[in-house]
Amino acid sequence: MLLVCLLCGFVLGPAAKGAEGRIIKVLPQFVDLKGQSTVSPSLYDRDAYQKFLRLHPDKRSGLRFAVQWKAKTPETEPLKLRIELRGVAEGNLPKESSLEENVRQHHWYSHWTSLMLAGDAYHDFGEVTAWRATLWKGDELLSEQKSFLW
Repeated sequence: MLLVCLLCGFVLGPAAKGAEGRIIKVLPQFVDLKGQSTVSPSLYDRDAYQKFLRLHPDKRSGLRFAVQWKAKTPETEPLKLRIELRGVAEGNLPKESSLEENVRQHHWYSHWTSLMLAGDAYHDFGEVTAWRATLWKGDELLSEQKSFLW
């Protein structure tokens, strides 16, 4: 009898779990007028170019958020990746905006998804002071990662 109970626990335990997911890494990167965030594949060059773009706002055309995420859901389950942004305050409240993309889990390892604030929307929004990245399954929040100032 004890053996049957243990077997049922091992078999039914994982099925009783809800969806799992997590945001592993969020890389906010400025994009230049050509749509590039780096001049070569080198991480050193990427960081140096990001510093250059940070110091020269006139050379920027947008801000890309490269998000590494992972979920343990069936491939048919739709997921949503959302980036919420806060900008410099005008009056009493800061500017707010959000970027969303529907994503799907295709295999057991992690995925990279890029969400972009570019063009007129980027220039109208101004400087981003804080951000929050979230992964959703319907109305259920699976994971979040946020900047220090959020």
